[in-house]
Amino acid sequence: MTEYEKCMAGEYYDCHSPEFIEGKARASNWCTKYNAIPYAQRSVRRKMLEELFGAIGTNVSVGDGFTCGFGVNIYVGSNVSINMNCTLIDCNRITIGSNVLIAPCVHITTATHPVELEDRLTPNWSPDTGEYFWRTYALPVTIEDNCWIGANVVILPGVTIGAGTVIGAGSVVTKDIPANVVAVGNPCRVIREINRKDNI
Repeated sequence: MTEYEKCMAGEYYDCHSPEFIEGKARASNWCTKYNAIPYAQRSVRRKMLEELFGAIGTNVSVGDGFTCGFGVNIYVGSNVSINMNCTLIDCNRITIGSNVLIAPCVHITTATHPVELEDRLTPNWSPDTGEYFWRTYALPVTIEDNCWIGANVVILPGVTIGAGTVIGAGSVVTKDIPANVVAVGNPCRVIREINRKDNI
């Protein structure tokens, strides 16, 4: 397997292999250019999003101060608003459904490391190997249709947020959240269900 294939499979991978360094550099340059475009030039921004993202639907807005890891692993549906100063670390796939609101300063990350130090350190590492000295793996994140993610929310690797759910501001989402609920806190927990109307 290539390092990229290992990454997408959720296995340990060398995040400093050339393909990742090149991808990060490309995304960094893209973010610099994107964030320099005046907000009113929406058609220019749209074209740039189409060039970088894995897929993008119609009526998608990504605000100022946007940062991503690679961009190519971000898949967005239609009628999506990603507000200012959001960060999407898409080492693995980030899927955002349709009719989704993402408030300012939301962080979504797919990359992570083992908790135990002896597992986190790369075995037999030395500066000459060229490898990264921390073991890294990445897990996909999915936000299903009709969700609202509040300001300053952090969504951790491997999480799925069910359709129609609202995540309260400042929450840290560490585990899957079911559909049609309000969930808040650190760690994020369900506090009530949302009663859907028949005509929605």
